[in-house]
Amino acid sequence: MPTDVVMPQMGESIFEGTITKWLKKAGDAVEKDEPLFEISTDKVDAEIPSPVAGVLTEIKVVEGTTVGINTVVAVVAESGSGTHVTTPAKSATPAPPSADKSVVEGAPAVGGTDVVMPQMGESIFEGTITKWLKKAGDQVEKDEALFEISTDKVDAEIPAPIAGVLTEIKVPAGSTVEINTVVAVIGGAAETAQPDGTPVATAAAASAPATEARAAAAPSPAAPAANGRSIGSERVRSSPLVRRMAKEHGLDLSQISGSGTGGRICKEDVLRYLSDGKPAATKTQPAATLAAPATTRATPAAPQPAPGSPAPGSLVPMTKMRSIIAQRMVESEHTAPHAYTIYKVDMTRVVRIRQRQKAGFEQRNGVKLTYMPFIAAAAVEALGKFPIVNASLEGSSIRYHQNVHLGIAVALEWGLIVPVIRQAEDRSFLGLARAIADLADRARTKRLKPDEASGSTFTLTNSGVFGGEFGTPIINQPESAILAIGGLRKEPVVLTDADGNDTLAIRSVQHYCLGFDHRTIDGGDAGKFMSEFKTILENWDKEIG
Repeated sequence: MPTDVVMPQMGESIFEGTITKWLKKAGDAVEKDEPLFEISTDKVDAEIPSPVAGVLTEIKVVEGTTVGINTVVAVVAESGSGTHVTTPAKSATPAPPSADKSVVEGAPAVGGTDVVMPQMGESIFEGTITKWLKKAGDQVEKDEALFEISTDKVDAEIPAPIAGVLTEIKVPAGSTVEINTVVAVIGGAAETAQPDGTPVATAAAASAPATEARAAAAPSPAAPAANGRSIGSERVRSSPLVRRMAKEHGLDLSQISGSGTGGRICKEDVLRYLSDGKPAATKTQPAATLAAPATTRATPAAPQPAPGSPAPGSLVPMTKMRSIIAQRMVESEHTAPHAYTIYKVDMTRVVRIRQRQKAGFEQRNGVKLTYMPFIAAAAVEALGKFPIVNASLEGSSIRYHQNVHLGIAVALEWGLIVPVIRQAEDRSFLGLARAIADLADRARTKRLKPDEASGSTFTLTNSGVFGGEFGTPIINQPESAILAIGGLRKEPVVLTDADGNDTLAIRSVQHYCLGFDHRTIDGGDAGKFMSEFKTILENWDKEIG
């Protein structure tokens, strides 16, 4: 029975795609989920798999053609169905299956466990494998990080579902695939296969002479490699940012101790290493330039960009997360008429409570006492009294959410992410403190679980952490409001007593800016919410645990 292959919709606002390459030609046998062709849209380049197993009997659209979604571009018939093979009228040579396609067929993994691209949120339908942390043939433990992915909402490390041997990698790094696509196989009776389909044993044997020759010619010290490995050493776990910093400063990552999960090297480890005066200058400077004549006048050093920053004058492509953030911010500005109200809050009482109790709080509960749980608790309580601020616009109706799903914006080295504390109104102060610390840590180490980065109804963003007075944030759609937290600082404040006498005092104050969708929330509603929020913080009387 013939099955139509259509141009898929690769996102909510995508209505067409361009076929850039055919990976099969008319007459070829194809397996279910085997890539048929490559497409390009304004948001993503992707390989499209066959919906069924059979024979590609007809290619209806040639390479380079742009068509609308759901257009039939090919036909696949079950083997032996008797349909004739047809090529497009316009002469174009479809590319035969080759080693550069994303999904490769390795040996059948009898009894193996499939590893699939997970769904990292309600509206996420695809993900990009940015890096494999294991190679075919490696032993893996259950829940050990297997590969890194990037979606439009989160960068994350995906753990192995079971313990065993990674027998096959089906999708190489850099490929974007739909959710539930099988990307690897663990265990089973399969011969281990590399991403190019070559059995591991064969690949190793073929590369052995070259490896020995390189080893004989190479100097004895281990040199840093671009992929985060050291020649002659075991693989060093690190992020792309860390590897870029190592390359810029001529560092050998194998000499740096990692403080992250599983010994992973993070940015702070590199900065600490540099601050100790240990960069290998000889790797980035010719030896002749190191010893300048004593009579040479010293030239002031040119200002250097912060570690990990791109070199001045460079053109660096946006990461997937950065490009999606840009798109979402533009969409939010175009969708919602933003309005703002800014309140100054006297945080002196909260500051004193925290100062008195922070040591005991951490000792009792195992989590540091920061200002964020105070702010979160006050926001959740105020949202309960003014639910319009926790609402969303749906068409011509307003959705009053039953729960407060509190988003906490977390700044990452590679972008911004908003983990979500679900049903925040049901949590105690300690519960909020633990949830905030846990989500922030797992966001920075790419260990967020599916659905933990979507579904928020109200967001907090701490723009003051870098010293800013206040910020005017962009609403995290489809929410109706977002609260920006300004920097905490001491200021002279006029205080008036019950008899009307004024005195000047030094107080700890903080500015808070509520950005709200003026279609849903009026200025009066925003003011009432902020007044309640301010009152709660200035007169804090709750147990903190």
